[in-house]
Amino acid sequence: MKQVVYNKNKAIEYARKWAYSRNPKYYNFDLIGGDCTNFVSQCIFEGCPIMNVTKDIGWYYKNGNDKSPSWTGVQFLYNFLTKNYSVGPYGKQAEMKEVQEGDIVQLSFNSQYFSHSLIVTKVEKVGMLDGIRVASHTEDNFNKKLNEYNFQKIRFVHIEGGRSF
Repeated sequence: MKQVVYNKNKAIEYARKWAYSRNPKYYNFDLIGGDCTNFVSQCIFEGCPIMNVTKDIGWYYKNGNDKSPSWTGVQFLYNFLTKNYSVGPYGKQAEMKEVQEGDIVQLSFNSQYFSHSLIVTKVEKVGMLDGIRVASHTEDNFNKKLNEYNFQKIRFVHIEGGRSF
């Protein structure tokens, strides 16, 4: 398997372009649970254009009815990125002080489960919530300060790279 560099600049540029609109190549999940993880997956794919088409446990999108749970599900995306030893992007859970542009943030609003995914667009102050800016869908934003969200729990996923055959 070959290592692939995650191009965080491409991921962030994609977020900038589509934060306030929807790419017609992808289904808009706003009305059926939210579009946040779909948007984050699109951003990751722009930076690491390798899908893992393994049924059920992979990370892929063919159309709104043929996609992996990890493409649109918050917990499924986390599980895929942090446990992927095959093709596609992979990462690790990170501390706030390790967060870099292009990484993923997930929020829990009720302390029981994580329900919102965002992509880091800028790190102005390392290790500070008000120094991390993010983009998201469902509540569309670009370069919003992370401390402006009202959440109970937070976790970060550092995208380390990708793999291809």
